[in-house]
Amino acid sequence: MGSPAAAAPGVAASQRRTSEPLASRIVLRIGVVIAAVIGYFGVRGLTDSSQTKALRDAARVEAAERGLHLDWEPTLQSLVVNEQAITRLLNWIYIFGHWPVIALTLIWLLSRHPELYARAACAMLLSGAVGLVSFAVFPVAPPRLAALGMTDTVTEQSHAYRVLQPPAFTNQYAAMPSLHVGWNLLMTLAVLAATRAVWLRVLAVALTMSMDATVVLTANHYVLDAFAGAVLAQLSWYMAGRLVMRRHRPTTQDGDQLSPPVGVPL
Repeated sequence: MGSPAAAAPGVAASQRRTSEPLASRIVLRIGVVIAAVIGYFGVRGLTDSSQTKALRDAARVEAAERGLHLDWEPTLQSLVVNEQAITRLLNWIYIFGHWPVIALTLIWLLSRHPELYARAACAMLLSGAVGLVSFAVFPVAPPRLAALGMTDTVTEQSHAYRVLQPPAFTNQYAAMPSLHVGWNLLMTLAVLAATRAVWLRVLAVALTMSMDATVVLTANHYVLDAFAGAVLAQLSWYMAGRLVMRRHRPTTQDGDQLSPPVGVPL
């Protein structure tokens, strides 16, 4: 029997061989997500609808909000719009609390919780597909472009947003549903499923709640946009869970799928 010292080089070599495919898989999967996101924004930019229809559909959203007593956007923004420190913070949340947070979360999930990564990525693709259809069929001008007297704080006070999301990849009438809200919520759901660390769970929830408020206070979305984005994200998370669980469910020798293990979140 060989000594542990003699076996160590072989173990190390085996670990290197195992880590190399893992690294390549991580790079490949991240590349797939990036390609999907670029494709999403490319198509979204091409579905730039007419201003007349977008304003007409925005009026319908505003009418629905009045009927539900949810037409809070001008009142809420008036409370903060003259406070430069607050609007700067809101702009930072809107810009850097979205794509950077999504990218870091997906990388963390892929390296630590690959099944949850698969679920989150699938949910993003599902909700993104629904979003593209909605943007094309029901384009909605955001509050900043409607006759509500609101200020576009992100565009007027910050230049970083157009660096992260160039105008060529932007449809300014893609307000309903808010995927700014929806995709942040998907990251929070993934983090809550992945860890029991209290500080990380609290941070994830805080980021989602702050984004919910930010999209309204910066005049980029209506309250109903945010609500629709959250509902779409929840439904996509559920459907992605079903799809991923079916894909990874073990089978018997006869090809029948076994029941999922107890405790697997849907």
